[in-house]
Amino acid sequence: MSAGPVVVEAINVSKKFRLVHERNQSLKATILRGRRVVADEFWALRDVSFDVREGETFGLIGPNGSGKSTMLKCLTRILAPNEGRVEVHGKVSALLELGAGFHPELSGRENVYLNGAILGLPQSELRKRFDAIVDFAGVGAFIDEPVKNYSSGMYVRLGFSVAINVDPDVLFVDEVLAVGDEEFQRKCNDKFNELRRAGKTIVLVSHSMGSVVNLCDRVAWFSKGRLMELGAPRDVIESYASTTRVGLRIDEYGKERWGSGEGRIEGVFWLGDTGEHVGRLEGGRPARLRLLYEIDEPIVQPVFNVSVLADGGTEVTLTSTRDADRVPEKLQGRGHVDLTFPSLPLLANVYHLTVSLTDYSRMHEYDVRKELISFAVDPGEHREAGGLVALGGEWEIHEDP
Repeated sequence: MSAGPVVVEAINVSKKFRLVHERNQSLKATILRGRRVVADEFWALRDVSFDVREGETFGLIGPNGSGKSTMLKCLTRILAPNEGRVEVHGKVSALLELGAGFHPELSGRENVYLNGAILGLPQSELRKRFDAIVDFAGVGAFIDEPVKNYSSGMYVRLGFSVAINVDPDVLFVDEVLAVGDEEFQRKCNDKFNELRRAGKTIVLVSHSMGSVVNLCDRVAWFSKGRLMELGAPRDVIESYASTTRVGLRIDEYGKERWGSGEGRIEGVFWLGDTGEHVGRLEGGRPARLRLLYEIDEPIVQPVFNVSVLADGGTEVTLTSTRDADRVPEKLQGRGHVDLTFPSLPLLANVYHLTVSLTDYSRMHEYDVRKELISFAVDPGEHREAGGLVALGGEWEIHEDP
Protein backbone atom coordinates (compact mmCIF):
# COMPACT_ATOMS: atom_id res chain seq x y z
CA MET A 1 0.00 0.00 0.00
CA SER A 2 1.40 3.38 -1.01
CA ALA A 3 1.52 5.94 1.80
CA GLY A 4 -1.03 8.72 1.23
CA PRO A 5 -1.62 11.86 3.28
CA VAL A 6 -2.77 11.56 6.90
CA VAL A 7 -6.59 11.74 7.05
CA VAL A 8 -7.24 10.54 10.62
CA GLU A 9 -5.09 11.60 13.57
CA ALA A 10 -5.33 11.03 17.31
CA ILE A 11 -3.02 13.35 19.25
CA ASN A 12 -2.43 12.57 22.95
CA VAL A 13 -6.08 11.59 23.41
CA SER A 14 -7.34 10.89 26.93
CA LYS A 15 -10.97 10.25 27.92
CA LYS A 16 -12.42 9.78 31.40
CA PHE A 17 -15.82 8.77 32.75
CA ARG A 18 -17.42 9.01 36.17
CA LEU A 19 -18.34 5.66 37.75
CA VAL A 20 -21.22 6.27 40.16
CA HIS A 21 -21.18 3.84 43.09
CA GLU A 22 -23.97 5.38 45.18
CA ARG A 23 -26.58 7.99 44.34
CA ASN A 24 -28.74 9.76 46.95
CA GLN A 25 -32.42 9.11 46.39
CA SER A 26 -33.79 12.00 48.44
CA LEU A 27 -33.06 15.54 49.61
CA LYS A 28 -32.78 14.21 53.19
CA ALA A 29 -30.06 11.75 52.20
CA THR A 30 -28.20 14.51 50.35
CA ILE A 31 -28.30 16.81 53.44
CA LEU A 32 -27.24 14.06 55.85
CA ARG A 33 -24.37 12.84 53.69
CA GLY A 34 -23.30 16.29 52.60
CA ARG A 35 -22.87 15.22 48.98
CA ARG A 36 -25.14 14.13 46.15
CA VAL A 37 -23.30 11.06 44.74
CA VAL A 38 -20.34 8.81 45.42
CA ALA A 39 -18.31 8.38 42.22
CA ASP A 40 -14.81 7.61 40.96
CA GLU A 41 -13.05 8.74 37.82
CA PHE A 42 -12.22 6.06 35.25
CA TRP A 43 -9.78 6.80 32.43
CA ALA A 44 -10.93 4.83 29.38
CA LEU A 45 -8.11 6.29 27.26
CA ARG A 46 -4.72 7.58 28.34
CA ASP A 47 -2.43 9.63 26.07
CA VAL A 48 -3.17 7.76 22.82
CA SER A 49 -1.54 8.95 19.58
CA PHE A 50 -1.59 7.46 16.07
CA ASP A 51 -2.41 8.43 12.51
CA VAL A 52 -4.17 6.74 9.59
CA ARG A 53 -3.28 7.49 5.99
CA GLU A 54 -5.56 7.85 2.98
CA GLY A 55 -6.58 4.49 1.52
CA GLU A 56 -5.42 2.55 4.58
CA THR A 57 -7.50 0.01 6.49
CA PHE A 58 -6.59 0.41 10.15
CA GLY A 59 -7.70 -2.03 12.87
CA LEU A 60 -8.23 -1.48 16.60
CA ILE A 61 -8.04 -4.64 18.70
CA GLY A 62 -8.00 -5.53 22.38
CA PRO A 63 -10.14 -7.17 25.07
CA ASN A 64 -13.50 -5.82 26.22
CA GLY A 65 -12.99 -2.61 28.19
CA SER A 66 -9.61 -1.87 26.60
CA GLY A 67 -10.73 1.50 25.18
CA LYS A 68 -10.87 0.68 21.46
CA SER A 69 -14.59 1.48 21.02
CA THR A 70 -14.19 4.66 23.11
CA MET A 71 -11.34 5.61 20.77
CA LEU A 72 -13.60 5.09 17.75
CA LYS A 73 -16.34 7.25 19.30
CA CYS A 74 -13.79 10.00 19.91
CA LEU A 75 -12.69 9.80 16.28
CA THR A 76 -16.31 10.12 15.12
CA ARG A 77 -16.88 12.98 17.61
CA ILE A 78 -19.65 11.12 19.42
CA LEU A 79 -17.44 11.63 22.47
CA ALA A 80 -15.11 14.56 23.14
CA PRO A 81 -11.66 13.84 24.62
CA ASN A 82 -10.88 15.33 28.02
CA GLU A 83 -7.31 15.83 26.86
CA GLY A 84 -5.70 15.90 23.42
CA ARG A 85 -7.54 16.15 20.13
CA VAL A 86 -8.60 14.26 16.99
CA GLU A 87 -8.52 15.38 13.38
CA VAL A 88 -10.44 13.72 10.52
CA HIS A 89 -10.43 14.99 6.94
CA GLY A 90 -13.06 14.13 4.31
CA LYS A 91 -16.65 12.87 4.24
CA VAL A 92 -17.21 10.53 7.19
CA SER A 93 -19.61 7.64 7.80
CA ALA A 94 -19.79 5.51 10.95
CA LEU A 95 -21.16 1.99 11.37
CA LEU A 96 -21.38 1.94 15.16
CA GLU A 97 -24.93 0.98 16.06
CA LEU A 98 -26.65 -0.48 13.02
CA GLY A 99 -30.25 0.66 12.61
CA ALA A 100 -29.93 3.19 15.44
CA GLY A 101 -31.96 5.67 13.40
CA PHE A 102 -34.78 3.26 12.52
CA HIS A 103 -38.33 3.96 13.69
CA PRO A 104 -40.03 0.67 14.65
CA GLU A 105 -43.48 1.72 13.39
CA LEU A 106 -42.21 2.72 9.94
CA SER A 107 -41.70 0.28 7.10
CA GLY A 108 -38.32 -0.83 5.87
CA ARG A 109 -38.74 1.39 2.81
CA GLU A 110 -39.51 4.46 4.93
CA ASN A 111 -36.62 3.71 7.26
CA VAL A 112 -34.18 3.43 4.36
CA TYR A 113 -34.96 7.02 3.42
CA LEU A 114 -35.03 8.20 7.04
CA ASN A 115 -31.76 6.51 8.00
CA GLY A 116 -30.09 7.54 4.75
CA ALA A 117 -30.99 11.17 5.46
CA ILE A 118 -29.56 10.90 8.99
CA LEU A 119 -26.32 9.60 7.48
CA GLY A 120 -26.19 12.50 5.03
CA LEU A 121 -27.17 10.80 1.77
CA PRO A 122 -29.39 13.02 -0.48
CA GLN A 123 -32.84 11.69 -1.36
CA SER A 124 -31.97 11.67 -5.06
CA GLU A 125 -28.99 9.41 -4.37
CA LEU A 126 -31.09 7.18 -2.11
CA ARG A 127 -33.62 6.67 -4.91
CA LYS A 128 -30.84 5.60 -7.27
CA ARG A 129 -29.37 3.17 -4.75
CA PHE A 130 -32.61 1.93 -3.19
CA ASP A 131 -32.82 -1.36 -5.12
CA ALA A 132 -29.16 -2.15 -4.44
CA ILE A 133 -29.63 -1.42 -0.71
CA VAL A 134 -32.63 -3.74 -0.44
CA ASP A 135 -30.99 -6.47 -2.52
CA PHE A 136 -27.82 -6.36 -0.43
CA ALA A 137 -29.84 -6.65 2.80
CA GLY A 138 -31.94 -9.52 1.41
CA VAL A 139 -35.21 -8.14 2.80
CA GLY A 140 -37.04 -7.46 -0.47
CA ALA A 141 -40.15 -9.45 0.47
CA PHE A 142 -40.50 -7.48 3.72
CA ILE A 143 -39.44 -3.98 2.64
CA ASP A 144 -42.96 -2.56 3.12
CA GLU A 145 -43.46 -4.22 6.53
CA PRO A 146 -42.84 -2.27 9.78
CA VAL A 147 -39.32 -2.96 10.98
CA LYS A 148 -40.69 -3.85 14.43
CA ASN A 149 -41.73 -7.13 12.77
CA TYR A 150 -38.22 -7.82 11.43
CA SER A 151 -35.96 -10.42 12.96
CA SER A 152 -32.82 -9.05 14.60
CA GLY A 153 -30.79 -10.31 11.63
CA MET A 154 -33.01 -8.54 9.07
CA TYR A 155 -32.87 -5.36 11.15
CA VAL A 156 -29.08 -5.11 11.30
CA ARG A 157 -28.64 -6.24 7.67
CA LEU A 158 -30.83 -3.39 6.47
CA GLY A 159 -29.02 -0.93 8.76
CA PHE A 160 -25.65 -2.09 7.43
CA SER A 161 -26.83 -1.90 3.83
CA VAL A 162 -28.01 1.69 4.20
CA ALA A 163 -24.88 2.84 6.03
CA ILE A 164 -22.44 1.21 3.62
CA ASN A 165 -24.02 3.06 0.67
CA VAL A 166 -23.22 6.55 2.00
CA ASP A 167 -19.98 6.38 -0.07
CA PRO A 168 -17.70 8.08 2.48
CA ASP A 169 -14.05 9.08 2.23
CA VAL A 170 -13.47 7.74 5.76
CA LEU A 171 -15.49 4.86 7.20
CA PHE A 172 -15.51 4.01 10.91
CA VAL A 173 -16.71 0.50 11.78
CA ASP A 174 -17.39 -1.05 15.18
CA GLU A 175 -17.73 -4.85 15.14
CA VAL A 176 -20.34 -5.02 12.37
CA LEU A 177 -18.55 -7.66 10.29
CA ALA A 178 -20.06 -10.27 12.61
CA VAL A 179 -23.70 -9.41 11.82
CA GLY A 180 -26.00 -11.76 9.95
CA ASP A 181 -25.40 -15.31 8.74
CA GLU A 182 -22.31 -16.66 7.00
CA GLU A 183 -23.54 -15.67 3.53
CA PHE A 184 -24.17 -12.08 4.61
CA GLN A 185 -20.77 -11.90 6.32
CA ARG A 186 -19.17 -12.88 3.01
CA LYS A 187 -21.09 -10.07 1.30
CA CYS A 188 -19.87 -7.65 3.98
CA ASN A 189 -16.27 -8.70 3.43
CA ASP A 190 -16.67 -8.37 -0.34
CA LYS A 191 -18.10 -4.88 0.14
CA PHE A 192 -15.22 -3.85 2.38
CA ASN A 193 -12.72 -5.17 -0.16
CA GLU A 194 -14.53 -3.13 -2.82
CA LEU A 195 -14.20 -0.01 -0.67
CA ARG A 196 -10.51 -0.72 -0.14
CA ARG A 197 -9.92 -1.08 -3.88
CA ALA A 198 -11.70 2.25 -4.36
CA GLY A 199 -9.12 3.88 -2.07
CA LYS A 200 -11.44 4.52 0.88
CA THR A 201 -9.94 4.90 4.36
CA ILE A 202 -11.38 2.46 6.90
CA VAL A 203 -10.89 2.36 10.67
CA LEU A 204 -12.45 -0.70 12.27
CA VAL A 205 -12.83 -2.28 15.69
CA SER A 206 -13.07 -6.06 15.63
CA HIS A 207 -12.71 -9.14 17.81
CA SER A 208 -12.33 -11.32 14.72
CA MET A 209 -8.60 -11.75 14.24
CA GLY A 210 -9.20 -13.46 10.90
CA SER A 211 -11.02 -10.38 9.58
CA VAL A 212 -8.30 -8.10 10.94
CA VAL A 213 -5.54 -10.06 9.19
CA ASN A 214 -7.47 -10.24 5.92
CA LEU A 215 -8.62 -6.61 5.83
CA CYS A 216 -6.14 -4.42 7.69
CA ASP A 217 -2.88 -2.82 6.60
CA ARG A 218 -1.93 -1.85 10.16
CA VAL A 219 -3.31 -2.66 13.60
CA ALA A 220 -3.31 -0.91 16.99
CA TRP A 221 -3.60 -3.02 20.15
CA PHE A 222 -5.28 -1.39 23.16
CA SER A 223 -5.16 -2.54 26.77
CA LYS A 224 -6.59 -0.71 29.79
CA GLY A 225 -6.94 2.51 27.81
CA ARG A 226 -3.39 2.59 26.50
CA LEU A 227 -1.92 1.93 23.06
CA MET A 228 0.30 -1.11 23.56
CA GLU A 229 1.60 -1.77 20.06
CA LEU A 230 1.12 -0.52 16.51
CA GLY A 231 2.26 -2.31 13.36
CA ALA A 232 1.67 -5.16 10.89
CA PRO A 233 -1.47 -7.21 11.66
CA ARG A 234 0.15 -10.59 12.29
CA ASP A 235 2.89 -9.14 14.51
CA VAL A 236 0.49 -7.13 16.67
CA ILE A 237 -2.06 -9.97 16.90
CA GLU A 238 0.67 -12.37 18.02
CA SER A 239 1.69 -9.94 20.78
CA TYR A 240 -1.94 -9.51 21.84
CA ALA A 241 -2.66 -13.25 21.73
CA SER A 242 0.36 -13.99 23.92
CA THR A 243 -1.33 -12.05 26.76
CA THR A 244 -4.73 -13.77 26.41
CA ARG A 245 -3.77 -17.42 26.12
CA VAL A 246 -5.86 -19.48 28.52
CA GLY A 247 -4.05 -22.27 30.35
CA LEU A 248 -0.64 -21.67 28.75
CA ARG A 249 1.69 -24.53 29.62
CA ILE A 250 4.48 -26.71 28.28
CA ASP A 251 3.30 -30.12 27.02
CA GLU A 252 5.03 -33.49 27.26
CA TYR A 253 7.06 -32.70 24.12
CA GLY A 254 8.38 -29.40 25.47
CA LYS A 255 6.06 -27.36 23.25
CA GLU A 256 3.74 -24.48 24.18
CA ARG A 257 0.08 -25.46 24.51
CA TRP A 258 -2.95 -23.44 25.58
CA GLY A 259 -6.74 -23.34 25.37
CA SER A 260 -9.93 -23.76 27.39
CA GLY A 261 -9.76 -27.55 27.03
CA GLU A 262 -13.33 -28.60 26.08
CA GLY A 263 -11.81 -30.12 22.94
CA ARG A 264 -8.24 -31.24 22.29
CA ILE A 265 -5.84 -32.11 19.48
CA GLU A 266 -4.33 -35.37 20.74
CA GLY A 267 -2.01 -36.17 17.85
CA VAL A 268 -0.72 -34.94 14.47
CA PHE A 269 1.26 -36.89 11.88
CA TRP A 270 1.91 -37.29 8.16
CA LEU A 271 0.75 -40.51 6.52
CA GLY A 272 2.74 -42.44 3.91
CA ASP A 273 1.35 -44.34 0.93
CA THR A 274 0.48 -47.39 3.04
CA GLY A 275 -0.80 -45.46 6.07
CA GLU A 276 2.44 -45.46 8.06
CA HIS A 277 3.63 -42.37 9.95
CA VAL A 278 6.40 -40.49 8.10
CA GLY A 279 8.69 -37.61 9.02
CA ARG A 280 10.04 -36.85 5.53
CA LEU A 281 8.01 -35.85 2.49
CA GLU A 282 8.82 -35.36 -1.17
CA GLY A 283 8.05 -32.12 -2.97
CA GLY A 284 5.56 -32.49 -5.79
CA ARG A 285 4.15 -35.76 -4.45
CA PRO A 286 0.74 -36.27 -2.75
CA ALA A 287 0.76 -35.82 1.05
CA ARG A 288 -1.82 -36.40 3.78
CA LEU A 289 -1.83 -34.89 7.27
CA ARG A 290 -3.98 -36.39 10.04
CA LEU A 291 -5.18 -34.64 13.21
CA LEU A 292 -6.60 -36.73 16.07
CA TYR A 293 -9.17 -34.97 18.23
CA GLU A 294 -11.09 -35.64 21.44
CA ILE A 295 -14.07 -33.48 22.48
CA ASP A 296 -15.72 -33.92 25.89
CA GLU A 297 -18.96 -31.99 25.38
CA PRO A 298 -20.64 -31.13 22.04
CA ILE A 299 -18.94 -28.21 20.30
CA VAL A 300 -21.03 -26.33 17.73
CA GLN A 301 -19.24 -25.57 14.44
CA PRO A 302 -15.69 -26.41 15.55
CA VAL A 303 -12.85 -25.28 13.29
CA PHE A 304 -9.54 -27.11 12.80
CA ASN A 305 -6.59 -24.89 11.82
CA VAL A 306 -3.14 -25.80 10.47
CA SER A 307 -0.24 -23.37 10.16
CA VAL A 308 2.91 -24.41 8.27
CA LEU A 309 6.06 -22.54 9.29
CA ALA A 310 9.48 -22.73 7.69
CA ASP A 311 12.60 -23.16 9.78
CA GLY A 312 13.17 -19.65 11.12
CA GLY A 313 9.50 -18.90 11.81
CA THR A 314 8.18 -17.66 8.44
CA GLU A 315 4.55 -18.71 8.02
CA VAL A 316 4.14 -20.43 4.66
CA THR A 317 0.38 -20.93 4.92
CA LEU A 318 -2.52 -20.92 7.37
CA THR A 319 -5.46 -23.06 6.35
CA SER A 320 -8.59 -24.26 8.14
CA THR A 321 -11.74 -26.30 7.73
CA ARG A 322 -13.63 -22.98 7.76
CA ASP A 323 -11.65 -21.69 4.76
CA ALA A 324 -12.46 -24.92 2.91
CA ASP A 325 -16.17 -24.77 3.92
CA ARG A 326 -15.86 -28.10 5.76
CA VAL A 327 -17.19 -27.13 9.19
CA PRO A 328 -19.42 -29.74 10.89
CA GLU A 329 -22.55 -28.53 12.67
CA LYS A 330 -21.47 -30.27 15.89
CA LEU A 331 -18.75 -32.63 17.10
CA GLN A 332 -18.29 -34.75 20.22
CA GLY A 333 -16.13 -37.72 21.17
CA ARG A 334 -13.04 -38.95 19.33
CA GLY A 335 -12.18 -38.83 15.65
CA HIS A 336 -9.70 -37.58 13.10
CA VAL A 337 -9.45 -34.91 10.42
CA ASP A 338 -7.40 -35.38 7.23
CA LEU A 339 -5.81 -32.58 5.20
CA THR A 340 -4.74 -33.87 1.78
CA PHE A 341 -2.43 -32.15 -0.72
CA PRO A 342 -2.68 -33.64 -4.26
CA SER A 343 0.81 -32.29 -4.97
CA LEU A 344 2.86 -30.90 -2.06
CA PRO A 345 4.12 -27.46 -3.21
CA LEU A 346 6.85 -27.08 -0.56
CA LEU A 347 10.50 -26.86 -1.58
CA ALA A 348 13.29 -28.68 0.25
CA ASN A 349 13.51 -27.38 3.82
CA VAL A 350 12.59 -28.16 7.42
CA TYR A 351 9.07 -27.11 8.44
CA HIS A 352 6.97 -27.00 11.62
CA LEU A 353 3.24 -27.39 12.20
CA THR A 354 1.10 -25.39 14.62
CA VAL A 355 -2.40 -26.88 14.93
CA SER A 356 -5.48 -25.72 16.78
CA LEU A 357 -9.15 -26.36 17.50
CA THR A 358 -11.28 -23.19 17.81
CA ASP A 359 -14.86 -22.02 17.62
CA TYR A 360 -16.27 -20.73 14.32
CA SER A 361 -15.11 -17.14 14.93
CA ARG A 362 -11.60 -18.48 15.65
CA MET A 363 -11.50 -16.18 18.67
CA HIS A 364 -12.19 -18.85 21.31
CA GLU A 365 -9.35 -21.37 21.41
CA TYR A 366 -10.17 -24.83 22.75
CA ASP A 367 -6.67 -26.18 22.12
CA VAL A 368 -3.60 -24.70 20.43
CA ARG A 369 -0.39 -26.69 20.03
CA LYS A 370 2.49 -24.55 18.88
CA GLU A 371 5.01 -26.10 16.47
CA LEU A 372 3.88 -29.52 17.63
CA ILE A 373 5.78 -31.51 15.01
CA SER A 374 8.62 -30.86 12.57
CA PHE A 375 9.15 -32.51 9.21
CA ALA A 376 11.57 -32.38 6.30
CA VAL A 377 10.77 -31.99 2.62
CA ASP A 378 13.10 -33.43 -0.03
CA PRO A 379 13.38 -31.81 -3.49
CA GLY A 380 11.41 -34.46 -5.38
CA GLU A 381 10.07 -33.23 -8.71
CA HIS A 382 10.59 -29.54 -7.99
CA ARG A 383 13.35 -27.75 -9.90
CA GLU A 384 13.23 -24.32 -8.23
CA ALA A 385 16.60 -23.23 -6.83
CA GLY A 386 15.34 -21.25 -3.83
CA GLY A 387 12.41 -20.10 -1.76
CA LEU A 388 9.76 -22.08 0.09
CA VAL A 389 7.10 -23.08 -2.44
CA ALA A 390 6.98 -24.27 -6.04
CA LEU A 391 4.60 -22.26 -8.22
CA GLY A 392 4.94 -24.62 -11.17
CA GLY A 393 5.61 -21.96 -13.78
CA GLU A 394 6.64 -22.85 -17.36
CA TRP A 395 9.38 -20.93 -19.17
CA GLU A 396 9.19 -20.03 -22.88
CA ILE A 397 11.81 -18.13 -24.89
CA HIS A 398 10.90 -16.35 -28.11
CA GLU A 399 13.34 -14.50 -30.34
CA ASP A 400 12.07 -11.36 -32.03
CA PRO A 401 12.32 -11.45 -35.84
